[in-house]
Amino acid sequence: MNPSIVVVDVGGTHLRRARWTETDGLTERTVLPSPGKERHPGEPVGRLQARMADALCDAVPFEAGVVAGISFGAALDHRGCVVYASAPLWGPAGEPFDLLGALRRRRPDVTWHVVNDVTAALVHLAAAPGRARHRRILLATISTGIACRTLDRTTGTVDGCGLQGEIGHLPATATLAGRPVELVCDCGTPGHVAAYSSGPGIRRMAEVLRQREPGRWRDSRLGAEHERGTAFEDAFPRALEEGDPLAHDLLTAVTGPVADVLRTALCLSPDIDEVALTGGVAVGLAGHYRRALLGHLERSGLYLTGERAPEWIADRLTVCGPGEADGLVGAGIVALTALRAADRGTVETAEAAGHRIGGEPL
Repeated sequence: MNPSIVVVDVGGTHLRRARWTETDGLTERTVLPSPGKERHPGEPVGRLQARMADALCDAVPFEAGVVAGISFGAALDHRGCVVYASAPLWGPAGEPFDLLGALRRRRPDVTWHVVNDVTAALVHLAAAPGRARHRRILLATISTGIACRTLDRTTGTVDGCGLQGEIGHLPATATLAGRPVELVCDCGTPGHVAAYSSGPGIRRMAEVLRQREPGRWRDSRLGAEHERGTAFEDAFPRALEEGDPLAHDLLTAVTGPVADVLRTALCLSPDIDEVALTGGVAVGLAGHYRRALLGHLERSGLYLTGERAPEWIADRLTVCGPGEADGLVGAGIVALTALRAADRGTVETAEAAGHRIGGEPL
């Protein structure tokens, strides 16, 4: 069984589409802007959600027996694919949105399989042969939004709302130029991890730094790139590559909240075999991002373990390479797993089957 599956990965910035098969991988790739609040400012949440459903339906061709796997960037209930919130797409949470129901009403000809985007990326990551013996893997995405998922090969992983790993909305603190900073998250609440450490959060932190230390900003490589009109997403990694002290101070500040979460995760769950980081921010900054996190964990690491066995932490921390944890591939695996379960006559919903790898709960 090697069906061609249409896969779509929905993020706060882009909507990526492709075809996927188990043998040929991804083909026919396209990228479009996500129809969210950044592209349609001021529109009510309900209208933005309708736009999203329309965009997903338009991404799937009219073909007999077409199957679609959707990797969706949102706080999404795994039990029924109801979206509770997506701050990067819609801002402060509105009413729960039955995404799967909306898709089925618009395109009943499509067999839809919807999964959270971090779960989809983790499905792909965990399918690598080198990770077959891992007991638990934590994957965090650092991008327009921030979230994580943990694969446990023996137990289920969702809470009472069908959620898990919404670390971007945990309380956090940050400092710049020796003083605390309080920023508002896209969800409307001040002091969340994503307020400081997401892509938009890092840009806001850079603006705070520019205001607090205008002379140092002006003399820095990052400030010079900014004055030339270089996009921040290009200027920041370039300044880090050139050893700009101000850029490194900014990176230290914005990785602090993420390091706090990972430190706690490893303290409470020492059976996590790998902490992997993906998303535009982490992948784009790669080695710089990993070194900044390890710096935090070395300065304020796990009690005693950080001093006596620092390699224990370093050996578990991975920044994914491009395409190593791809939500498009994960969405394809989810859909294929569900289809095979249905062919076997397994008594479970296709959605539940899609959250398994090789029969293991995800």
